[in-house]
Amino acid sequence: MLVVVGGHTRNIGKTSVICSIIRAAPELAWTAIKITQFGHGVCSKNGTACECAAADHSYALSRELDASGGTDTSRFLAAGAMRSYWVRTAAGNVGEAVPALRRIWDASENTIIESNSILQFVQPDLYLVVVDFTVEDFKDSSRRYLDRADALVAVSEAEPAWKDVAESLWRGKRVYSPMELARLLRPAVFGKHIET
Repeated sequence: MLVVVGGHTRNIGKTSVICSIIRAAPELAWTAIKITQFGHGVCSKNGTACECAAADHSYALSRELDASGGTDTSRFLAAGAMRSYWVRTAAGNVGEAVPALRRIWDASENTIIESNSILQFVQPDLYLVVVDFTVEDFKDSSRRYLDRADALVAVSEAEPAWKDVAESLWRGKRVYSPMELARLLRPAVFGKHIET
């Protein structure tokens, strides 16, 4: 099974939602993957400005082994994931990492990925979008795939402050709080849909 968790803006709680999913069904022996895209001029290998050619460091992939660290990938392990990976790419270069990612998720029965952009290359069994209705910022990658979301996970209660986001992309979707999602998750994971 492949689950993708995205979000409409940065620092919205995607990692926390993924940890909730992992904790709700640890017997699924999750492989968790976080995808980070860096801006132009920043090297994917070390996250700083670099004189490398894009082909040299178009992406970097590392496996997290320390569950006690403070990173998001450490949090995945602490929540119960069997394996955790961090993929770093230059902005717009996620496709360069897809062959390596496919090898990881093909070798895993259950994989969960933190990313919107990966949806350009996969059709997951479940796609959740973490939203904060009070934050106006809306990433292009999230807007592009919002209509594919199986459900929204709302970290706030309000009418959306979003501009230039067609209501038809999200209005009919189920909306859960993180606590509700944790309660409903087991049917979602095993039934490959959100409980209605």
